[in-house]
Amino acid sequence: MAGVSTKDIKNRIRSMESTKQITKAMEMVAASKLRQAQNRVTASRPYFEILYQTISDITRTTRDLSSPYLKKPQSDKLLLIVIAGDRGLAGGYNGNVLKLSVQQMEGRDTTVLPIGKKAVEYFRSHKVPCHTEAYSEAADLSISDCFTIAKNISKAFLAGEYGEIKLVYTNFVSVLSQVPAVMGMLPLNVPKETESRSTKMDTVYEPSAEEVFAAIIPECLGGILYGALCESRCAEQAARRTAMDSATQNAEEMIADLTLKFNRARQASITQEITEIVAGAEA
Repeated sequence: MAGVSTKDIKNRIRSMESTKQITKAMEMVAASKLRQAQNRVTASRPYFEILYQTISDITRTTRDLSSPYLKKPQSDKLLLIVIAGDRGLAGGYNGNVLKLSVQQMEGRDTTVLPIGKKAVEYFRSHKVPCHTEAYSEAADLSISDCFTIAKNISKAFLAGEYGEIKLVYTNFVSVLSQVPAVMGMLPLNVPKETESRSTKMDTVYEPSAEEVFAAIIPECLGGILYGALCESRCAEQAARRTAMDSATQNAEEMIADLTLKFNRARQASITQEITEIVAGAEA
């Protein structure tokens, strides 16, 4: 009986060592991808900031600016763009962003545009209507795809299909902190004028401020979406690295615990054999 017990423990130790090797390898891969994702986040921010500043300047310096992007259509329907991951083993990354999405959907007529395999599978299984399922691989999404999505949702907003468009993604704060966030995309919520117009010069736009504004909005939304995608990818790799590091440490602790149990079981087996030999000799 003692022999069988030690054999089972030994098999479990081997299994945990194999698991440890896998989690350690996945941690190293996630760390490598995290560095690349951080560089992409840093490179994407200036583009969005310049576009957003241009929009703010137009709204602040143009008198009586009229744009359908600033007005809410008659429809009360919500379009929710949700960015999740393609795979699991990333701690609470997918669960947190999907939980926040569900909170945004409560009590509203909602259509979802899922990005990432986990988002597509979740909303499909919960029978939530989807705008499209064409972007089921978040890792394959390029900047041109983001601009295509932005143009499509802009057209849908102008056509009155949706009264509001929101983006749910994960904000990369640090390697140890990733926070799911919601960003309103349309209608635009541009900060109001803080200075008196009499102290500022009006900027002249050609052919007109309205046309420049209308042309730049889809570009800005594409930049927002790409920036959020980069943030989410970075957050996913950080979460996966942390999860795999934790799994590796847990595997090491289990191996140490199992090794201790194995040594105790082997010692008990040897003691029992010695006792049986001594008892047989005395008999």
